[in-house]
Parts: sequence; C-alpha cells; structure tokens
Amino acid sequence: MTEPNKQDPTSSDTAFAHVGRGFYPTIVALFTATLIISNVCASKGVAFFGTSELSLGPLQILPINTDGAFFLFPLAYILGDILSEVYGFKAARRAILLGFGALILGAFCFWVAVELPSAAFYENQDSFQSVVGVVPRLVFAGLMAYLVGQLLNSLVLVLIKERTKEKHLWARLIGSTVVGELADTLIFCSIAAGVIGITTWRDFVNYVIVGFLWKTLVEVLVLPITYRAIAFIKKREPSYAASVSVPVKAG
Repeated sequence: MTEPNKQDPTSSDTAFAHVGRGFYPTIVALFTATLIISNVCASKGVAFFGTSELSLGPLQILPINTDGAFFLFPLAYILGDILSEVYGFKAARRAILLGFGALILGAFCFWVAVELPSAAFYENQDSFQSVVGVVPRLVFAGLMAYLVGQLLNSLVLVLIKERTKEKHLWARLIGSTVVGELADTLIFCSIAAGVIGITTWRDFVNYVIVGFLWKTLVEVLVLPITYRAIAFIKKREPSYAASVSVPVKAG
C-alpha cells in the first residue's frame, strides 16, 4: 500500500503525487503559452513605414511587412534556448513536442468553435472566424516550421555545448538561432506563401530575409537577459550538473 503524501497539510490519509520540482515545468508552461498566443496574434498583418518605399536591388527594404506575432516568436526561441542549455536535448525535445501537441489541440478547438452554430444575438461570427479560423495550409506550414526550427535550434545548441562545455554561451545561443530561425522561416514561407499573399520571388525573398534578420537581431539584443536567466536557473536548479569541475558560469 502506498504511503500517503505527508507534505500535504490538508490530509494525513490521502495520497497525492509529488509535483515536479525545479524550473522546468514553469518554463515549459511559458513556452507553450507563447506558441498558442503567437498563433492568434499572427493572424494580423503589420506594416512598419507603410507610406514609404525603399528597395535595394530586388530586395524591398520599406515598408516592412510582418505579422502581429513578430515580437513573440523570438521569445519562444529564447525559452527554447534556456531549456536546451540547462536541461539538455531530450528535455527540450519533450517540451517542443508538448508545444506541438498544444498547437494541434488549439487549431482543432478553434475550428470547432468557428463551426458551432452562432446564437441569434451573436454578431461577431465573421470577425471571430477571421482571427481564429483554421486555414489548413497555414496550420500545416506553422506546425512544420515550428517543429523543424525548434528541434534544429535545440540540437545545434546542445552539439555546440558538447564542444565548448560551459564556455562561449553566446556562440551557442546565436549559432542555434541562426540555424533554427532560418529553417523556420524558409519552411513556413515555402508552404504558406500563396495563402498569405506572397506571389512573387521578390516578396518571398523579402519576407524570408526580413523575418530571419529580425528574429536573429532580437536574440542578439536580448542576449544579456538570456545570459542572466540561464545563470539564475543554473544556480538554483538542484538537478543541474556542470560539465566541468569549476563553478557554473553563464559565459
């Protein structure tokens, strides 16, 4: 017979499972929430310097066209970097697959909600559908881009860490982002180009380059914050074991 969980002050004879300690569950929750919120925000098209036109050869510089989730996608990669750096590839892969499942569940639930018959007093069906409505090709593009990009990001970071150990964290973070974000952007645009209005090679190249450069630039700009977050978690995560015999450092 299993002994009751004595840590629960509300009962002395009722069994409860232990909640996982450490920061991993919290980071996974933030990671998954970011992905789901991003999918909704991405339904809005955004243009910076919309009244300006500037080109450099075949590349359109202005206006800068992106989507409403442009500030969230880099956060997902930052959280992915933290998971990979502190917990390793297997733990990061588990989080990525959980996020993948959450995205599928979200898409299914949005589809069901859109298809449910509207009440007579509800006047926002078209608006609701335009925001969360499921476009199969876009969903597939997003899922594939996310899965491949995040797995590559995690794998590259861990492979670099196997060589650098606890040194050169900046190289791991930037190197993994370059590979992961490039794969993510290329896959998504290649599959979803026609649906999101990209019909020419010029627009395609512009979307890929702008999206890739933006996401990579954000990672570089927030590098000090990522450093501090990783150092904080490493120092307080009891299960973290450094690869070297010296105290754990973030750089």
